[in-house]
Amino acid sequence: MRKSSLSIFTFILFGLLLNACATKDSSSLAKRHAEKLLKQMTLEEKVGQMAQITLDVVAKGGDRYASTEPLEISPVELKKAIVDYHVGSILNTTNNRARRPEVWNRIINEIQQTAIKDTRLRVPIIYGIDAIHGVTYTDGATMLPQEITLAATFNPSFAKKAGEITAYETRASGIPWNFSPVLDLGADPRFSRQFEGFGEDPYLGSIMGSEIVKGYEGTNFLDSTKVASCIKHFLGYSVPISGKDRTPAYIPEHILREYHLPAFKKAIESGARTIMINSGIINGVSVHADYQLLTKLLKQELGFKGVVVTDWADIENLYRRDKVASNMNEAIEQAINAGIDMSMIPYQYEDFCNGLVKLVKEGRVKESRINDAVLKILTLKYELNLFNKPVTNLADYPDFGSEKFARASYNAASEAITLLKNKENILPLAKGKKILVCGPNANSMRPLNGGWSYSWQGEKTDEFTQRFNTIYEAVTKKYGQENVTFIPGVSYTKDIEYYKETKERLNEVFLAAKAVDVVLLCLGENSYTEKPGDLNDLYISDLQAELATEVAKAGKPVILVLNEGRPRVISKIEPLANAVIQTYLPSNYGGDALANVLAGEVNPSGKLPYTYPKSPNTLLNYYHKPAESQKKMDGAYNYEGDFTPQYEFGYGLSYTTFEYSKLSVNKKVFSKDDDLTISVDVKNTGSVEGKEVVMLYTSDLVAKMTPDAKRLRRFEKISLTPGEIKKVTFNLSAKDLAYVNQSGKWTIEPGEFEIAVGNLKQIISLDK
Repeated sequence: MRKSSLSIFTFILFGLLLNACATKDSSSLAKRHAEKLLKQMTLEEKVGQMAQITLDVVAKGGDRYASTEPLEISPVELKKAIVDYHVGSILNTTNNRARRPEVWNRIINEIQQTAIKDTRLRVPIIYGIDAIHGVTYTDGATMLPQEITLAATFNPSFAKKAGEITAYETRASGIPWNFSPVLDLGADPRFSRQFEGFGEDPYLGSIMGSEIVKGYEGTNFLDSTKVASCIKHFLGYSVPISGKDRTPAYIPEHILREYHLPAFKKAIESGARTIMINSGIINGVSVHADYQLLTKLLKQELGFKGVVVTDWADIENLYRRDKVASNMNEAIEQAINAGIDMSMIPYQYEDFCNGLVKLVKEGRVKESRINDAVLKILTLKYELNLFNKPVTNLADYPDFGSEKFARASYNAASEAITLLKNKENILPLAKGKKILVCGPNANSMRPLNGGWSYSWQGEKTDEFTQRFNTIYEAVTKKYGQENVTFIPGVSYTKDIEYYKETKERLNEVFLAAKAVDVVLLCLGENSYTEKPGDLNDLYISDLQAELATEVAKAGKPVILVLNEGRPRVISKIEPLANAVIQTYLPSNYGGDALANVLAGEVNPSGKLPYTYPKSPNTLLNYYHKPAESQKKMDGAYNYEGDFTPQYEFGYGLSYTTFEYSKLSVNKKVFSKDDDLTISVDVKNTGSVEGKEVVMLYTSDLVAKMTPDAKRLRRFEKISLTPGEIKKVTFNLSAKDLAYVNQSGKWTIEPGEFEIAVGNLKQIISLDK
């Protein structure tokens, strides 16, 4: 009893000391307390800290894979997991659905009470959740635009604000750990998780990723409005050869380092405390068993000191799927020795715990490797102040679901919307116009939010979002019920009723289109993520293409509104549209934002964070190689290269126009140690205020390895009133012009480089 009282006193004292210390000192103090606690642990207690299970396992229900409703904890299963097996972490929701924050508070408090009162060393649980664009599984939380949408703003402040809001409302739910952000390079539009990241450019992803991490983490470990972020999925997850989730990739080391690594490196430097590992295979090696990536690169070269966690069941996948281990114990051995600190099991935790204890006793995993992992886990728990305050209380978070958070979500959505075509300036659309709204995305909140919205695949979204406006509802409120007609026309795919009903549906839309002034055609994708989002065809679905063709026959102007998580090919129907607008996945306020853009109350300023392909067989990024965009040559080989996108990276129109002039570089000849200053004047030459993303690109004109066509090096978003001129200045290091050679080393060679901003270019030279 005396020992228990002393432990409680120690935890309280620790909290008081942390409050009095600066962040760096707090981290050191947390580690010292973790070291003391680690010395008191048995091997079984240590191994338990490395185990993470899903909530269904300890909830009341028929089995571990499903629970009864309403959600209740099973005291027997909870005791078995936490007391008997010393499990240190729980994640996820039950039955794949969102809960009210009051429920989260109650459930997590019950879990923590068992961990603190019924275990020998009173080590609290660290609870984790996928709060991907707002708190995915909390009903009433503020949903925010998905990361690809934030990237389209080219405004890093939105990423930071999204991190701050999500952290606040995650903590209001009683949860201190968020499995976000996704920092995978969105270089392949076929990939089902492209929408979860910040697009195809390494620099844009680094800047936006760094800011969202800062928003999640803050600077004070004890700030109970902040969470531990979990950057994911390290490394090269998003470019499998097949384009399908969790299938093999083949990535040369210099490509991995130059394009895929920068965002993770920047996020680590910005304070990310945990990292999740790529579920796939690179060059024939399962990443969860790759010592070179997890220990040599991540922990030693990058100096990452935080917790390395698996993705869902990925240690099991080493033998069940990848066949690199013959049984579970062999898979555990490979993963832990490679550098995994915590296993997201998520169901059969007994196999993991018993297996790892056995492996240590047999000498196949060193206890020093266990100590290293557990020290990091305990340190994280101390840093999050879980020993002193294991669960937060909703009452302490008055801004949960507030109007100011809603306004931030709306602002990001409206600044992301990208105008891709505006033939004869059909937009903005004047009031009083008769409008037909049609298409499968017109009257549902599900496609506006995408995956990870109230449920994993987002299929439950409409159940939780009745108070928000779909595109049709927002347009109706803006233009008046008497002026707006809604007919969905078609769904996404051909169902059993297709053959007998589709002609009637299409004819109904055609007749309605004849009776209005303009058609708002809302096409795209329904919600999805991960394996369920895998594609065999990147073209927009056949039914939607049929709808577009039929609508165009009416002869009325067509405004094509795209609402999609990745760029579905539209080249067959794009010529039929007078205007094209990309909304991405703008979330609950996306309909309102779109209506205001259509009406001209918001001047669109979004830019594409990826290259929009014209066909499924030309999926090149903007930084493609010169050989991929060759001009015709005389003689027998009369051909052209294949970089023919529908719309290029960074493209986006405005209701005003901008003029660039006076591009200036401070040094025409520079050395490897020099810093460059580049400036340009930008003028609003139109009649309305607008925002412009000023982008600085460079091109290495000759290099020993064939260089990229161009690379984005800096950007800044500015606002200009009509006639206003602003000078934009960028600072660039000579090292920013380097590339990674075949030896995996950053290098820069003497020679000429092209600087490009807007339509202006200058040549500068690196001195020998």
